[in-house]
Amino acid sequence: MNELFEDDSPAPQGNQPEYTVSELSGAVKRVIEGEFGLVRVRGEVGRVSRPASGHLYFDLKDDRSVIAAISWKGQVARMQVRPEEGMEVVATGRMTTFPGQSKYQLIVDDVAPAGAGALMAMLEKRKAALAAEGLFDPARKQLIPYLPKVIGVITSPSGAVIRDILHRLRDRFPRHVLIWPVAVQGQDCAAQVAAAIKGFNAIAPGGPIPRPDVLIVARGGGSLEDLWGFNEEIVVRAAAGSMIPLISAVGHETDTTLIDHAADLRAPTPTAAAELAVPVRLELLATLEALGARLLRGIGQGVTLRQQRLRDLTRALPRVETLVATPRQRLDAAGMRLGSALGLAVAKKHSVFDRVAGRLQPAALRGLLARQRDQLTARDERLGRAIHLRLERRAERLEALAGRLAPALARLLGDAGRKVADGRRDLARLAERLDAAPVQRLARLADRLEALDRTRRTLGYDQTLKRGYAVVRGDGAVVTTKAAAEKAAVVEIEFQDGRVSLGGRGPKRAKGDGGPEQGSLF
Repeated sequence: MNELFEDDSPAPQGNQPEYTVSELSGAVKRVIEGEFGLVRVRGEVGRVSRPASGHLYFDLKDDRSVIAAISWKGQVARMQVRPEEGMEVVATGRMTTFPGQSKYQLIVDDVAPAGAGALMAMLEKRKAALAAEGLFDPARKQLIPYLPKVIGVITSPSGAVIRDILHRLRDRFPRHVLIWPVAVQGQDCAAQVAAAIKGFNAIAPGGPIPRPDVLIVARGGGSLEDLWGFNEEIVVRAAAGSMIPLISAVGHETDTTLIDHAADLRAPTPTAAAELAVPVRLELLATLEALGARLLRGIGQGVTLRQQRLRDLTRALPRVETLVATPRQRLDAAGMRLGSALGLAVAKKHSVFDRVAGRLQPAALRGLLARQRDQLTARDERLGRAIHLRLERRAERLEALAGRLAPALARLLGDAGRKVADGRRDLARLAERLDAAPVQRLARLADRLEALDRTRRTLGYDQTLKRGYAVVRGDGAVVTTKAAAEKAAVVEIEFQDGRVSLGGRGPKRAKGDGGPEQGSLF
Protein backbone atom coordinates (compact mmCIF):
# COMPACT_ATOMS: atom_id res chain seq x y z
CA MET A 1 0.00 0.00 0.00
CA ASN A 2 2.84 2.41 0.78
CA GLU A 3 4.25 1.72 -2.65
CA LEU A 4 0.80 2.36 -4.13
CA PHE A 5 0.19 5.83 -2.64
CA GLU A 6 3.58 7.28 -1.58
CA ASP A 7 5.49 7.24 -4.84
CA ASP A 8 5.37 10.96 -5.81
CA SER A 9 8.77 11.11 -7.52
CA PRO A 10 8.83 12.35 -11.06
CA ALA A 11 9.95 8.95 -12.30
CA PRO A 12 9.25 8.09 -15.89
CA GLN A 13 5.69 6.87 -16.43
CA GLY A 14 6.95 3.65 -17.87
CA ASN A 15 8.50 2.62 -14.53
CA GLN A 16 5.27 3.00 -12.47
CA PRO A 17 3.82 -0.35 -11.32
CA GLU A 18 0.78 -1.71 -13.06
CA TYR A 19 -2.19 -3.28 -11.19
CA THR A 20 -5.02 -5.37 -12.38
CA VAL A 21 -8.58 -4.24 -11.65
CA SER A 22 -9.01 -6.99 -9.02
CA GLU A 23 -5.72 -6.04 -7.30
CA LEU A 24 -6.71 -2.41 -7.11
CA SER A 25 -10.23 -3.25 -5.87
CA GLY A 26 -8.78 -5.55 -3.21
CA ALA A 27 -6.36 -2.84 -2.04
CA VAL A 28 -9.20 -0.33 -1.70
CA LYS A 29 -11.32 -2.94 0.16
CA ARG A 30 -8.51 -3.59 2.68
CA VAL A 31 -8.04 0.11 3.32
CA ILE A 32 -11.74 0.79 3.92
CA GLU A 33 -12.32 -2.29 6.08
CA GLY A 34 -9.17 -1.56 8.09
CA GLU A 35 -10.07 2.07 8.78
CA PHE A 36 -13.80 1.53 9.40
CA GLY A 37 -13.97 -1.87 11.09
CA LEU A 38 -16.88 -0.83 13.36
CA VAL A 39 -18.86 2.38 12.87
CA ARG A 40 -22.16 3.88 14.00
CA VAL A 41 -23.92 5.97 11.38
CA ARG A 42 -26.91 8.23 11.95
CA GLY A 43 -29.19 9.03 9.08
CA GLU A 44 -32.61 8.75 7.52
CA VAL A 45 -33.72 5.45 5.98
CA GLY A 46 -34.31 5.84 2.27
CA ARG A 47 -35.20 3.13 -0.21
CA VAL A 48 -35.92 -0.23 1.49
CA SER A 49 -35.84 -3.52 -0.43
CA ARG A 50 -36.70 -6.98 0.94
CA PRO A 51 -36.02 -9.67 -1.70
CA ALA A 52 -37.09 -13.30 -1.35
CA SER A 53 -33.64 -14.25 -0.01
CA GLY A 54 -34.50 -12.64 3.35
CA HIS A 55 -31.70 -10.05 3.15
CA LEU A 56 -32.50 -6.36 3.68
CA TYR A 57 -31.19 -3.61 1.38
CA PHE A 58 -31.73 0.06 2.25
CA ASP A 59 -30.11 3.50 2.02
CA LEU A 60 -28.91 5.81 4.78
CA LYS A 61 -28.98 9.45 3.77
CA ASP A 62 -28.80 13.00 5.04
CA ASP A 63 -29.23 16.27 3.21
CA ARG A 64 -26.03 15.81 1.17
CA SER A 65 -24.97 12.15 0.93
CA VAL A 66 -26.29 8.60 0.62
CA ILE A 67 -24.68 5.34 1.82
CA ALA A 68 -25.90 1.95 0.63
CA ALA A 69 -26.55 -0.45 3.51
CA ILE A 70 -27.27 -4.15 3.67
CA SER A 71 -28.22 -6.57 6.45
CA TRP A 72 -27.96 -10.30 5.91
CA LYS A 73 -30.84 -12.65 6.76
CA GLY A 74 -29.40 -13.68 10.14
CA GLN A 75 -28.77 -10.06 11.12
CA VAL A 76 -32.33 -9.08 10.18
CA ALA A 77 -33.73 -11.85 12.39
CA ARG A 78 -31.84 -10.44 15.40
CA MET A 79 -33.00 -6.85 14.91
CA GLN A 80 -35.46 -5.52 17.48
CA VAL A 81 -36.43 -2.62 15.19
CA ARG A 82 -36.71 -3.08 11.42
CA PRO A 83 -35.76 -0.02 9.37
CA GLU A 84 -38.65 1.57 7.51
CA GLU A 85 -38.54 4.31 4.94
CA GLY A 86 -38.53 7.76 6.54
CA MET A 87 -37.20 6.62 9.95
CA GLU A 88 -34.19 8.34 11.48
CA VAL A 89 -31.94 5.62 12.86
CA VAL A 90 -28.47 4.89 14.21
CA ALA A 91 -27.00 1.93 12.29
CA THR A 92 -24.10 -0.08 13.72
CA GLY A 93 -21.93 -2.11 11.36
CA ARG A 94 -18.75 -2.18 9.28
CA MET A 95 -17.77 -0.59 6.01
CA THR A 96 -16.79 -2.71 3.03
CA THR A 97 -16.77 -2.53 -0.75
CA PHE A 98 -18.56 -4.40 -3.50
CA PRO A 99 -15.97 -4.83 -6.26
CA GLY A 100 -18.58 -6.04 -8.73
CA GLN A 101 -20.07 -2.51 -8.94
CA SER A 102 -17.14 -0.37 -7.70
CA LYS A 103 -19.07 0.98 -4.69
CA TYR A 104 -18.74 0.95 -0.95
CA GLN A 105 -21.52 -0.10 1.44
CA LEU A 106 -22.29 -0.55 5.13
CA ILE A 107 -22.93 -4.05 6.48
CA VAL A 108 -25.45 -3.30 9.29
CA ASP A 109 -25.58 -5.53 12.37
CA ASP A 110 -28.14 -3.54 14.36
CA VAL A 111 -30.50 -0.61 13.91
CA ALA A 112 -31.80 1.62 16.70
CA PRO A 113 -34.19 4.55 16.34
CA ALA A 114 -32.50 7.91 16.71
CA GLY A 115 -34.43 8.95 19.81
CA ALA A 116 -37.97 8.51 21.04
CA GLY A 117 -39.28 10.88 18.39
CA ALA A 118 -38.53 8.45 15.60
CA LEU A 119 -40.08 5.56 17.52
CA MET A 120 -43.21 7.56 18.26
CA ALA A 121 -43.50 8.61 14.63
CA MET A 122 -43.23 4.99 13.48
CA LEU A 123 -45.68 3.95 16.19
CA GLU A 124 -48.25 6.55 15.11
CA LYS A 125 -47.86 5.51 11.49
CA ARG A 126 -48.41 1.84 12.35
CA LYS A 127 -51.32 2.72 14.62
CA ALA A 128 -53.05 4.67 11.85
CA ALA A 129 -52.56 1.84 9.35
CA LEU A 130 -53.99 -0.80 11.70
CA ALA A 131 -56.86 1.45 12.74
CA ALA A 132 -57.76 1.93 9.08
CA GLU A 133 -58.19 -1.85 8.82
CA GLY A 134 -60.70 -1.76 11.68
CA LEU A 135 -58.59 -3.69 14.19
CA PHE A 136 -59.25 -1.06 16.88
CA ASP A 137 -62.99 -0.72 16.19
CA PRO A 138 -64.93 -0.72 19.51
CA ALA A 139 -67.82 -2.58 17.82
CA ARG A 140 -65.74 -5.73 17.45
CA LYS A 141 -64.65 -5.90 21.10
CA GLN A 142 -66.04 -8.74 23.20
CA LEU A 143 -67.49 -8.58 26.70
CA ILE A 144 -65.35 -9.97 29.52
CA PRO A 145 -67.17 -12.86 31.30
CA TYR A 146 -68.36 -11.94 34.78
CA LEU A 147 -66.96 -15.03 36.51
CA PRO A 148 -64.61 -17.08 34.28
CA LYS A 149 -63.80 -20.66 35.25
CA VAL A 150 -60.35 -20.72 33.59
CA ILE A 151 -58.02 -17.74 33.09
CA GLY A 152 -55.09 -17.87 30.65
CA VAL A 153 -52.10 -15.64 31.52
CA ILE A 154 -49.44 -14.81 28.93
CA THR A 155 -46.35 -13.41 30.67
CA SER A 156 -42.87 -14.24 31.92
CA PRO A 157 -42.99 -17.05 34.52
CA SER A 158 -40.03 -15.67 36.47
CA GLY A 159 -41.13 -12.05 36.99
CA ALA A 160 -43.09 -10.37 39.74
CA VAL A 161 -46.07 -9.86 37.41
CA ILE A 162 -47.33 -13.45 37.56
CA ARG A 163 -46.96 -13.49 41.35
CA ASP A 164 -49.00 -10.29 41.66
CA ILE A 165 -51.74 -11.68 39.39
CA LEU A 166 -51.95 -15.00 41.24
CA HIS A 167 -51.93 -13.26 44.63
CA ARG A 168 -54.75 -10.90 43.63
CA LEU A 169 -56.83 -13.73 42.12
CA ARG A 170 -56.37 -15.76 45.30
CA ASP A 171 -57.52 -12.79 47.41
CA ARG A 172 -60.55 -11.90 45.27
CA PHE A 173 -61.89 -15.16 43.82
CA PRO A 174 -59.59 -18.21 43.29
CA ARG A 175 -59.84 -19.53 39.74
CA HIS A 176 -58.03 -22.12 37.63
CA VAL A 177 -55.07 -20.36 35.93
CA LEU A 178 -53.12 -21.54 32.86
CA ILE A 179 -49.73 -19.81 32.34
CA TRP A 180 -48.13 -19.61 28.89
CA PRO A 181 -44.49 -18.51 29.46
CA VAL A 182 -43.15 -16.00 26.94
CA ALA A 183 -40.33 -13.47 26.61
CA VAL A 184 -41.73 -10.01 27.48
CA GLN A 185 -38.99 -8.04 25.75
CA GLY A 186 -36.33 -8.55 23.13
CA GLN A 187 -36.40 -9.90 19.63
CA ASP A 188 -38.39 -13.06 20.53
CA CYS A 189 -41.12 -11.21 22.43
CA ALA A 190 -43.54 -10.45 19.59
CA ALA A 191 -43.43 -13.91 18.00
CA GLN A 192 -43.86 -15.73 21.33
CA VAL A 193 -46.75 -13.51 22.50
CA ALA A 194 -48.60 -13.92 19.18
CA ALA A 195 -48.02 -17.69 19.26
CA ALA A 196 -49.34 -17.85 22.85
CA ILE A 197 -52.57 -16.02 21.94
CA LYS A 198 -53.12 -18.30 18.94
CA GLY A 199 -52.22 -21.36 21.04
CA PHE A 200 -54.84 -20.59 23.70
CA ASN A 201 -57.45 -20.06 20.96
CA ALA A 202 -56.52 -23.40 19.41
CA ILE A 203 -57.43 -25.36 22.57
CA ALA A 204 -60.60 -27.34 21.88
CA PRO A 205 -63.45 -27.02 24.41
CA GLY A 206 -63.96 -30.14 26.49
CA GLY A 207 -60.45 -31.47 25.87
CA PRO A 208 -57.84 -32.64 28.41
CA ILE A 209 -56.59 -29.06 28.75
CA PRO A 210 -59.40 -26.65 29.73
CA ARG A 211 -60.00 -23.79 27.30
CA PRO A 212 -59.64 -20.37 29.01
CA ASP A 213 -62.68 -18.13 29.27
CA VAL A 214 -60.51 -14.97 29.31
CA LEU A 215 -56.87 -14.15 28.47
CA ILE A 216 -54.53 -11.71 30.23
CA VAL A 217 -51.40 -10.44 28.43
CA ALA A 218 -49.27 -8.90 31.17
CA ARG A 219 -45.90 -7.23 31.60
CA GLY A 220 -44.41 -4.76 34.06
CA GLY A 221 -43.41 -1.21 33.25
CA GLY A 222 -40.43 -0.25 31.14
CA SER A 223 -39.12 2.08 28.50
CA LEU A 224 -40.60 2.45 25.05
CA GLU A 225 -37.91 0.17 23.66
CA ASP A 226 -38.59 -2.50 26.31
CA LEU A 227 -42.32 -2.50 25.48
CA TRP A 228 -41.78 -2.37 21.71
CA GLY A 229 -42.57 -6.07 21.22
CA PHE A 230 -46.22 -5.35 22.12
CA ASN A 231 -46.37 -2.73 19.33
CA GLU A 232 -45.48 -5.25 16.62
CA GLU A 233 -48.10 -5.90 13.96
CA ILE A 234 -48.10 -9.68 14.52
CA VAL A 235 -49.08 -9.19 18.18
CA VAL A 236 -51.81 -6.66 17.36
CA ARG A 237 -53.36 -8.93 14.72
CA ALA A 238 -53.25 -11.94 17.05
CA ALA A 239 -54.99 -9.93 19.81
CA ALA A 240 -57.61 -8.60 17.41
CA GLY A 241 -58.31 -12.07 16.00
CA SER A 242 -58.61 -13.78 19.39
CA MET A 243 -61.97 -15.50 19.86
CA ILE A 244 -61.34 -15.55 23.63
CA PRO A 245 -61.89 -12.15 25.35
CA LEU A 246 -58.49 -10.58 26.00
CA ILE A 247 -57.34 -8.13 28.69
CA SER A 248 -54.16 -6.14 28.00
CA ALA A 249 -52.05 -5.28 31.05
CA VAL A 250 -48.75 -4.14 29.55
CA GLY A 251 -46.70 -1.61 31.53
CA HIS A 252 -47.97 0.85 34.09
CA GLU A 253 -50.93 3.19 33.84
CA THR A 254 -49.08 5.78 31.74
CA ASP A 255 -47.68 3.22 29.28
CA THR A 256 -49.67 2.64 26.10
CA THR A 257 -48.98 0.03 23.43
CA LEU A 258 -50.87 -1.00 20.30
CA ILE A 259 -52.08 -4.22 21.92
CA ASP A 260 -54.06 -2.02 24.34
CA HIS A 261 -56.14 -0.74 21.42
CA ALA A 262 -56.69 -4.20 19.91
CA ALA A 263 -57.54 -5.92 23.22
CA ASP A 264 -61.15 -6.20 24.40
CA LEU A 265 -60.24 -4.45 27.66
CA ARG A 266 -57.19 -2.51 28.86
CA ALA A 267 -56.00 -2.71 32.47
CA PRO A 268 -53.67 0.00 33.85
CA THR A 269 -51.52 -2.61 35.68
CA PRO A 270 -51.25 -6.42 35.80
CA THR A 271 -52.80 -6.36 39.28
CA ALA A 272 -55.73 -4.35 37.95
CA ALA A 273 -56.14 -6.95 35.17
CA ALA A 274 -56.70 -9.63 37.81
CA GLU A 275 -59.26 -7.35 39.50
CA LEU A 276 -61.09 -6.84 36.20
CA ALA A 277 -61.10 -10.57 35.45
CA VAL A 278 -62.93 -11.75 38.60
CA PRO A 279 -65.24 -10.13 41.20
CA VAL A 280 -64.64 -10.19 44.96
CA ARG A 281 -65.96 -13.44 46.39
CA LEU A 282 -66.73 -11.98 49.82
CA GLU A 283 -68.68 -9.12 48.24
CA LEU A 284 -70.71 -11.62 46.20
CA LEU A 285 -71.47 -13.62 49.33
CA ALA A 286 -72.50 -10.45 51.18
CA THR A 287 -74.70 -9.38 48.27
CA LEU A 288 -76.25 -12.85 48.08
CA GLU A 289 -76.96 -12.82 51.80
CA ALA A 290 -78.55 -9.36 51.56
CA LEU A 291 -80.71 -10.45 48.63
CA GLY A 292 -81.75 -13.58 50.54
CA ALA A 293 -82.78 -11.47 53.52
CA ARG A 294 -84.76 -9.15 51.22
CA LEU A 295 -86.44 -12.19 49.64
CA LEU A 296 -87.48 -13.54 53.04
CA ARG A 297 -88.83 -10.16 54.10
CA GLY A 298 -90.74 -9.84 50.83
CA ILE A 299 -92.26 -13.31 51.20
CA GLY A 300 -93.32 -12.54 54.79
CA GLN A 301 -94.86 -9.23 53.81
CA GLY A 302 -96.65 -10.89 50.87
CA VAL A 303 -98.13 -13.59 53.11
CA THR A 304 -99.26 -10.96 55.63
CA LEU A 305 -100.91 -8.83 52.93
CA ARG A 306 -102.70 -11.86 51.45
CA GLN A 307 -103.97 -12.91 54.87
CA GLN A 308 -105.38 -9.44 55.43
CA ARG A 309 -106.94 -9.48 51.97
CA LEU A 310 -108.52 -12.87 52.69
CA ARG A 311 -109.98 -11.61 55.95
CA ASP A 312 -111.41 -8.60 54.13
CA LEU A 313 -113.01 -10.82 51.48
CA THR A 314 -114.53 -13.18 54.06
CA ARG A 315 -116.46 -10.28 55.59
CA ALA A 316 -118.35 -9.81 52.29
CA LEU A 317 -119.41 -13.51 52.08
CA PRO A 318 -122.73 -14.74 53.63
CA ARG A 319 -122.65 -16.99 56.70
CA VAL A 320 -122.50 -20.78 56.25
CA GLU A 321 -125.72 -21.35 58.21
CA THR A 322 -127.56 -19.04 55.83
CA LEU A 323 -126.20 -20.83 52.76
CA VAL A 324 -127.18 -24.35 53.93
CA ALA A 325 -130.51 -23.54 55.58
CA THR A 326 -132.67 -23.88 52.40
CA PRO A 327 -130.94 -27.06 51.13
CA ARG A 328 -131.31 -28.60 54.59
CA GLN A 329 -135.04 -27.85 54.59
CA ARG A 330 -135.45 -29.41 51.12
CA LEU A 331 -133.58 -32.51 52.36
CA ASP A 332 -135.94 -32.87 55.35
CA ALA A 333 -139.00 -32.57 53.08
CA ALA A 334 -137.63 -35.20 50.68
CA GLY A 335 -136.87 -37.53 53.62
CA MET A 336 -140.43 -37.30 54.84
CA ARG A 337 -141.82 -38.18 51.36
CA LEU A 338 -139.40 -41.08 50.94
CA GLY A 339 -141.30 -43.62 53.11
CA SER A 340 -144.59 -43.36 51.21
CA ALA A 341 -142.74 -43.30 47.88
CA LEU A 342 -140.96 -46.57 48.68
CA GLY A 343 -144.29 -48.27 49.52
CA LEU A 344 -145.84 -47.13 46.22
CA ALA A 345 -142.75 -48.33 44.27
CA VAL A 346 -142.91 -51.80 45.88
CA ALA A 347 -146.64 -52.09 45.08
CA LYS A 348 -145.98 -51.20 41.43
CA LYS A 349 -143.20 -53.79 41.15
CA HIS A 350 -145.49 -56.47 42.66
CA SER A 351 -148.21 -55.78 40.10
CA VAL A 352 -145.69 -55.98 37.23
CA PHE A 353 -144.30 -59.26 38.57
CA ASP A 354 -147.73 -60.74 38.89
CA ARG A 355 -148.51 -59.94 35.23
CA VAL A 356 -145.26 -61.51 34.02
CA ALA A 357 -145.68 -64.63 36.21
CA GLY A 358 -149.16 -65.17 34.79
CA ARG A 359 -147.71 -65.42 31.25
CA LEU A 360 -144.85 -67.79 32.26
CA GLN A 361 -145.62 -71.49 31.22
CA PRO A 362 -143.55 -74.78 30.93
CA ALA A 363 -143.68 -74.77 27.11
CA ALA A 364 -142.11 -71.33 27.00
CA LEU A 365 -139.33 -72.50 29.31
CA ARG A 366 -138.65 -75.54 27.12
CA GLY A 367 -138.51 -73.40 23.98
CA LEU A 368 -136.08 -71.01 25.67
CA LEU A 369 -133.89 -73.91 26.78
CA ALA A 370 -133.88 -75.36 23.22
CA ARG A 371 -132.84 -72.06 21.73
CA GLN A 372 -130.08 -71.66 24.34
CA ARG A 373 -128.91 -75.24 23.66
CA ASP A 374 -128.68 -74.60 19.89
CA GLN A 375 -126.66 -71.42 20.47
CA LEU A 376 -124.36 -73.28 22.84
CA THR A 377 -123.84 -76.09 20.29
CA ALA A 378 -122.98 -73.60 17.51
CA ARG A 379 -120.55 -71.79 19.73
CA ASP A 380 -118.92 -75.11 20.73
CA GLU A 381 -118.38 -76.02 17.05
CA ARG A 382 -116.88 -72.63 16.27
CA LEU A 383 -114.61 -72.91 19.33
CA GLY A 384 -113.37 -76.38 18.27
CA ARG A 385 -112.50 -75.16 14.76
CA ALA A 386 -110.71 -72.10 16.19
CA ILE A 387 -108.69 -74.22 18.61
CA HIS A 388 -107.70 -76.68 15.85
CA LEU A 389 -106.65 -73.84 13.53
CA ARG A 390 -104.65 -72.20 16.27
CA LEU A 391 -102.87 -75.45 17.12
CA GLU A 392 -101.96 -75.94 13.43
CA ARG A 393 -100.51 -72.44 13.27
CA ARG A 394 -98.50 -72.99 16.45
CA ALA A 395 -97.20 -76.33 15.10
CA GLU A 396 -96.07 -74.67 11.84
CA ARG A 397 -94.34 -71.90 13.77
CA LEU A 398 -92.67 -74.43 16.03
CA GLU A 399 -91.37 -76.37 13.03
CA ALA A 400 -89.95 -73.17 11.50
CA LEU A 401 -88.21 -72.30 14.75
CA ALA A 402 -86.82 -75.82 15.01
CA GLY A 403 -85.43 -75.53 11.49
CA ARG A 404 -83.67 -72.27 12.40
CA LEU A 405 -82.42 -73.63 15.71
CA ALA A 406 -80.19 -76.35 14.28
CA PRO A 407 -77.98 -74.03 12.10
CA ALA A 408 -77.79 -71.46 14.90
CA LEU A 409 -76.69 -74.15 17.36
CA ALA A 410 -74.08 -75.35 14.86
CA ARG A 411 -72.76 -71.80 14.44
CA LEU A 412 -72.58 -71.32 18.20
CA LEU A 413 -70.71 -74.58 18.63
CA GLY A 414 -68.29 -73.61 15.83
CA ASP A 415 -67.67 -70.17 17.34
CA ALA A 416 -67.14 -71.71 20.76
CA GLY A 417 -64.62 -74.19 19.30
CA ARG A 418 -62.69 -71.41 17.56
CA LYS A 419 -62.65 -69.34 20.75
CA VAL A 420 -61.40 -72.32 22.74
CA ALA A 421 -58.64 -72.92 20.15
CA ASP A 422 -57.66 -69.24 20.20
CA GLY A 423 -57.63 -69.30 24.00
CA ARG A 424 -55.40 -72.36 23.99
CA ARG A 425 -52.97 -70.67 21.57
CA ASP A 426 -52.91 -67.50 23.71
CA LEU A 427 -52.38 -69.64 26.81
CA ALA A 428 -49.48 -71.42 25.10
CA ARG A 429 -47.87 -68.11 24.09
CA LEU A 430 -48.27 -66.74 27.62
CA ALA A 431 -46.78 -69.93 29.03
CA GLU A 432 -43.77 -69.55 26.71
CA ARG A 433 -43.35 -65.92 27.73
CA LEU A 434 -43.71 -66.88 31.40
CA ASP A 435 -41.00 -69.54 31.01
CA ALA A 436 -38.67 -67.09 29.24
CA ALA A 437 -39.29 -64.15 31.57
CA PRO A 438 -37.12 -65.38 34.52
CA VAL A 439 -34.25 -66.19 32.17
CA GLN A 440 -34.42 -62.75 30.53
CA ARG A 441 -34.75 -61.07 33.92
CA LEU A 442 -31.69 -62.93 35.26
CA ALA A 443 -29.74 -62.03 32.10
CA ARG A 444 -30.60 -58.34 32.47
CA LEU A 445 -29.67 -58.40 36.17
CA ALA A 446 -26.39 -60.19 35.35
CA ASP A 447 -25.56 -57.54 32.72
CA ARG A 448 -26.40 -54.77 35.18
CA LEU A 449 -24.29 -56.44 37.91
CA GLU A 450 -21.39 -56.78 35.48
CA ALA A 451 -21.72 -53.10 34.49
CA LEU A 452 -21.76 -52.06 38.16
CA ASP A 453 -18.69 -54.21 38.82
CA ARG A 454 -16.90 -52.57 35.86
CA THR A 455 -17.84 -49.19 37.28
CA ARG A 456 -16.54 -50.24 40.69
CA ARG A 457 -13.25 -51.39 39.20
CA THR A 458 -13.00 -48.19 37.13
CA LEU A 459 -13.63 -45.94 40.11
CA GLY A 460 -11.29 -47.90 42.44
CA TYR A 461 -7.89 -46.53 43.17
CA ASP A 462 -6.25 -49.64 41.66
CA GLN A 463 -7.00 -48.25 38.19
CA THR A 464 -5.47 -44.94 39.24
CA LEU A 465 -2.26 -46.76 40.27
CA LYS A 466 -2.09 -48.33 36.79
CA ARG A 467 -1.98 -44.84 35.25
CA GLY A 468 1.30 -44.05 37.06
CA TYR A 469 0.10 -42.77 40.42
CA ALA A 470 1.14 -44.13 43.82
CA VAL A 471 -0.29 -44.20 47.38
CA VAL A 472 2.05 -42.95 50.16
CA ARG A 473 1.48 -44.24 53.68
CA GLY A 474 3.28 -43.08 56.80
CA ASP A 475 3.22 -45.40 59.79
CA GLY A 476 0.40 -47.34 58.13
CA ALA A 477 -1.84 -44.31 57.39
CA VAL A 478 -2.24 -42.51 54.06
CA VAL A 479 -0.38 -39.17 54.03
CA THR A 480 -1.18 -36.32 51.66
CA THR A 481 1.24 -33.58 52.81
CA LYS A 482 4.99 -33.19 53.06
CA ALA A 483 4.84 -32.38 56.77
CA ALA A 484 3.00 -35.62 57.56
CA ALA A 485 5.53 -37.62 55.55
CA GLU A 486 8.46 -35.99 57.37
CA LYS A 487 6.99 -36.89 60.76
CA ALA A 488 6.44 -40.56 59.85
CA ALA A 489 8.98 -43.08 61.11
CA VAL A 490 8.31 -45.48 58.26
CA VAL A 491 7.18 -44.40 54.78
CA GLU A 492 5.56 -46.96 52.50
CA ILE A 493 4.80 -46.34 48.80
CA GLU A 494 2.26 -48.54 47.00
CA PHE A 495 2.59 -49.00 43.25
CA GLN A 496 0.37 -51.04 40.93
CA ASP A 497 2.61 -54.11 41.32
CA GLY A 498 3.50 -53.89 45.01
CA ARG A 499 4.70 -51.78 47.90
CA VAL A 500 8.12 -50.32 48.86
CA SER A 501 9.02 -49.39 52.46
CA LEU A 502 11.43 -46.49 53.09
CA GLY A 503 12.72 -45.04 56.32
CA GLY A 504 11.28 -41.64 57.18
CA ARG A 505 12.92 -38.84 59.08
CA GLY A 506 11.02 -39.12 62.30
CA PRO A 507 12.82 -38.03 65.52
CA LYS A 508 16.61 -37.68 65.02
CA ARG A 509 18.72 -40.45 66.58
CA ALA A 510 21.45 -39.68 69.13
CA LYS A 511 25.05 -40.32 68.12
CA GLY A 512 26.46 -43.70 69.06
CA ASP A 513 23.13 -45.47 69.29
CA GLY A 514 24.39 -48.12 66.90
CA GLY A 515 23.66 -48.86 63.26
CA PRO A 516 24.17 -46.70 60.20
CA GLU A 517 22.26 -43.46 59.92
CA GLN A 518 19.10 -43.78 57.77
CA GLY A 519 19.06 -41.47 54.77
CA SER A 520 16.08 -39.21 54.03
CA LEU A 521 13.77 -39.92 51.14
CA PHE A 522 13.02 -36.19 50.82
